[in-house]
Amino acid sequence: MEDKYACYCGLCCKNCAVKVKVEPAARTLYDEMGKLGFADIMSFFPDGEKFWSFLKMMSTEGVCISCQAGSGNPVCTVRQCAKEKNVQMCALCDEYPCEHFKGFFDCYPSLKNDNAVLREKGWDSWKKLQDERLEKGESFP
Repeated sequence: MEDKYACYCGLCCKNCAVKVKVEPAARTLYDEMGKLGFADIMSFFPDGEKFWSFLKMMSTEGVCISCQAGSGNPVCTVRQCAKEKNVQMCALCDEYPCEHFKGFFDCYPSLKNDNAVLREKGWDSWKKLQDERLEKGESFP
């Protein structure tokens, strides 16, 4: 797992459903539509050229990488706090877990465990855990 996929909160964007499911579907759709000649006729559809450009970008570059790489919600309170405190990941902060994580643990049940792995066993163990999930095809919403 590359460091660029690590989020401040402890999620691994490489394991996000967008990366695991949506981006491969976008590649398939782009390829199939390309074979059928849609690149030549997209200008005839309302916003067709914008759609085609977006689909191409999704299929080649992906939607995002991680909040640390500049993607994601710029007003995320977890992100803002981590940047202010200059911590690589929140699990490494002395104040973790803080009030910013109340909703996160409900939305991402494995996050508490993942951050515990990072705190207790280190970065390599956290990355290994994320790679294992990806190999199994597991993703988070």
